[in-house]
Amino acid sequence: MLMNEKILKNIFARLERLEKVAFASGKKNPSQNKPEKFEGPKGGVLFLISKSVLNKRRTAPEIKIELKKYDYDYRIQVVQTALNRLSKNKGPLTAFLEDGKKVYVKRK
Repeated sequence: MLMNEKILKNIFARLERLEKVAFASGKKNPSQNKPEKFEGPKGGVLFLISKSVLNKRRTAPEIKIELKKYDYDYRIQVVQTALNRLSKNKGPLTAFLEDGKKVYVKRK
């Protein structure tokens, strides 16, 4: 009898784990989507967004200078790539030309 009880407990434990996975609500933990650390050039730009630095229009060299103030030291090409990627359709930034120069600002 003792062996059957162990087998049943094992089966019930496995069943509970399967049910949690199969019938989990569609909501994900919101903290999983937010980065805890702002690492790399993309993280640096996201850090500037969180500090409201990009609420005004800024060019890539201006953003590079702001990043340097917070110890994010990257070449202008690296910063420009991060800005371009973050200013795509659903990104947090928008980009446009102003006086022949590309400027970036936080998307509203």
